[in-house]
Amino acid sequence: MFLNEHLSKKLFGEAGITTPEGTLLTPDTIAVPEHMEPPWYLKAQVLTGGRGKAGGILRADNSSEFYQKAEKIFNMEIKGNTVPFIRVEQATDIAKECYLSFVLSRERKDLLFTVSAAGGIEVENSTQAAKPLIQRVHLLSGLKDHHLRAAFFELGVGKEHYAGFCDLVKKLYGSVTEFGLLMAEINPLVITKQGEWMALDGKVELDDNVVDLNPDRLGGYYTPEHHSHEETIAREAGLSYVQLKGWVGILVNGAGLAMATMDLLNFNGLTAANFMDLGGAADRERIKRALDLLFGNDDVKAVFINLFGGIVSCKEVGNALLAVLEGQPAPKPIVIRMAGFESEEGRALMQEASVENVFIASEMNDALDTLNTLKPVDAPTVEFILDTESLPPSVPPFTRTGVANVLGLNKDSQVLVQGITGKVAQRHVALMQEYGTKIVAGVTPFKGGQEVMGVPVYNSVHEAKKQHRIDASIIFVPAEFAADAVAESATEDIPWVICITEGIAQASMLSALQDLSGSSIHIIGPNTPGVIVPGQCKIGIMPANVFTAGNVAIFSRSGTLTYEAADRLSQAGIGQSICVGIGGDSFIGTSFTDLFELVRNDDNTHAVLILGEVGGSAEEELARYVRMTGFEKPVVSFIAARTAPPGKRLGHAGAILDENSGGIELKLQAMRDAGFVISPDLAQLPELVKGVLEGSAHRSAV
Repeated sequence: MFLNEHLSKKLFGEAGITTPEGTLLTPDTIAVPEHMEPPWYLKAQVLTGGRGKAGGILRADNSSEFYQKAEKIFNMEIKGNTVPFIRVEQATDIAKECYLSFVLSRERKDLLFTVSAAGGIEVENSTQAAKPLIQRVHLLSGLKDHHLRAAFFELGVGKEHYAGFCDLVKKLYGSVTEFGLLMAEINPLVITKQGEWMALDGKVELDDNVVDLNPDRLGGYYTPEHHSHEETIAREAGLSYVQLKGWVGILVNGAGLAMATMDLLNFNGLTAANFMDLGGAADRERIKRALDLLFGNDDVKAVFINLFGGIVSCKEVGNALLAVLEGQPAPKPIVIRMAGFESEEGRALMQEASVENVFIASEMNDALDTLNTLKPVDAPTVEFILDTESLPPSVPPFTRTGVANVLGLNKDSQVLVQGITGKVAQRHVALMQEYGTKIVAGVTPFKGGQEVMGVPVYNSVHEAKKQHRIDASIIFVPAEFAADAVAESATEDIPWVICITEGIAQASMLSALQDLSGSSIHIIGPNTPGVIVPGQCKIGIMPANVFTAGNVAIFSRSGTLTYEAADRLSQAGIGQSICVGIGGDSFIGTSFTDLFELVRNDDNTHAVLILGEVGGSAEEELARYVRMTGFEKPVVSFIAARTAPPGKRLGHAGAILDENSGGIELKLQAMRDAGFVISPDLAQLPELVKGVLEGSAHRSAV
């Protein structure tokens, strides 16, 4: 969650960092601040960069100019954003401008401390002569004196300013660690003519997970005025929602499938009005809130509900939907596509109810056809072009090693469940046991000696390991304790540690991963559906019925996309050797590259299917690995959220398209260069996978 300048400075002020005195104006409260002498600076408060270049920061030397320029700013749009507030500050006498920031870097997997002797500029675009100094600050060891010395001397100011600089940096670093900030930037950081260090401008990004874990302390920083009415309602309802510019409202269970649905609509001229992930709690209350939001949005002309039943039952969702509609015609047309668990029962239920204005589709193409008939004449459209993908040359047969199941997970693997006494954990323990997975122990502190579902409970992983051979641990503990639970299992040298928990603070997870750097432990997740070796064992929350044993490994950043892809392959007679959800967060343990290294010599795996997402560089790193190591096995790939708007988080913490990353096209090109077969949509996956398995890469993916 980004904060505007005013709130960023409020947070800085609480840390003891000096900022200019400021007053906040709204369009209805424009008034010259009586306690400030001219000249004044009027600064538009928007959640985007470039406001200065756009004319959003203006100087006023008298009252007449003040009112004139305030009205001008309130009437402007900055990169599509209206201006709900203006911060007014008295002019500051500046002797020196600098730049200072702390950023939790996804790419470098560390906290970066950056300074530059030039402030008020786009530091990342500086010329070589003015390149900033970037230092890594390890989360475990923290900020050191040598960091401060190097940063200070980079600024080129007199030694009389050293003590004040160190004091300010330590206070800013304290805010970063205390609040789990993803970014804290002061630009410009100035020395006034009175010799005081001052944060003249500021930008802060809070970790949404930390906000959710500390709603009383941090929830008040959310500013509805910077968001649409619908986005605010969705946030209050606990729904993952992003407003877009189309006319088809979408409601999907699972972030990955929601991204793929958004793309499918956009590429077919049925422009999506929103991204919305219903999540796993598809009950009556949540569906009601989601539909109320879409029905109340004037831009939405029709609603598309796309469900893939896994743990969520399509039948149960159908019952919940009927309860919400109460037998009345839907206020807007609803098209429902159901697949997976109890989808036939769900469709039959909806068809029997025969609710007016509700259309049932069994296949995705049927849903698209129906939506096309509902398209208004004046429907807004945004053109999205899906390039034709040419298949690479035939891949030669890979070298057989005579080694099978190099991952070491099979029907004899023994599994520990951390957090076994929780309701969610027990539900999935039952499903794992039903699949044949050997759950031999559970851990919940202070509940040792109990037995849950025939499984002995211990107080610690150390206690459990003294009594059992543990091949894998699966973690269901709450988000605030999950990173420590990962470290606990890894410290006990458990080969596979699978963290289902979502909503973990990013800095906490990165710190745990840094502590375990160099370990041979396979940490899967967090925010993962788990691992399944079809026909052998299931260690996770995935629906077992969609997976079949075979020779294609599926590695994915999304749970629902994994289920959808596996189901499509299974229905086409293509089984899977292993399926792993690496997790949707910014900081995860085992990567695509790590998994490729494991299966490259596994004779059970003949091809690999990669299900990626917008954001991050996991797919680019994998492509580089495949090129550099000569990975022999064919790779088929699908990338969700190709039509994602920059800067918007799409459900997963890691699914954010950075405006400065080069966009989705660079990700796709890296994969093309590595010889990946790129599937434009989910429907073509079975044909493309079958083609590479047979070595008949003569068709084109359209």
